[in-house]
Amino acid sequence: MITLTYSAAFITFFSVIGPPKVLLAFASLAQNHPLGQLRTIALISSGGAVLVGVVAGFTAPWLLELFHISTAALALAGGIIFFLYAVGLVLGLHVGGVEGDDGPDLTSGVRELLMPYVVSPLALTAVLIEAAERDAWSWRSTVVGAYVTVIAIDLLCVFVLGVLLQRTHHTAIELLARLIGLLLAAVGVDLFLDGLFDLGITALGKRG
Repeated sequence: MITLTYSAAFITFFSVIGPPKVLLAFASLAQNHPLGQLRTIALISSGGAVLVGVVAGFTAPWLLELFHISTAALALAGGIIFFLYAVGLVLGLHVGGVEGDDGPDLTSGVRELLMPYVVSPLALTAVLIEAAERDAWSWRSTVVGAYVTVIAIDLLCVFVLGVLLQRTHHTAIELLARLIGLLLAAVGVDLFLDGLFDLGITALGKRG
């Protein structure tokens, strides 16, 4: 997962929290929220994601030191959490929100985006590992800049494709959720194996 340039960092974040993964969550919200409210939710959640990413990126070395966490342990934990989330998608289990909500509103919409978007375990794992790779403010600024760029692209896609997301049939969204959930589960496993590799368990880690 280690990158050395802005473009490589951008590709990393685009792959873990880019539109292909984020739009599915917004498509689900679009079934119950009017377009104007969906865009407001996108703005609020994107702002939250940027805030979390910026804080995590610039404080990564101190956060890892404060909690005595190695990058390998972070990769293991991020992989497990993301795997469990992906399994929920495959099985059609609802992650986020609270039973008994009176109806769709801004709060419930943002709450449903907490795990997959605002505090995505995969994205934050990438931010922390990448930012901690070099002890330099310039490098952390590069990582944060690449992350914020991807969030901006996600937001733009929601604004441009909002109408299309609302017209997508619920059955199609369910099918896509299960397919993408399977792929994301594999991503979680791969991240977990990366953590094992970093711990020296080469037989189960990266190959080649």
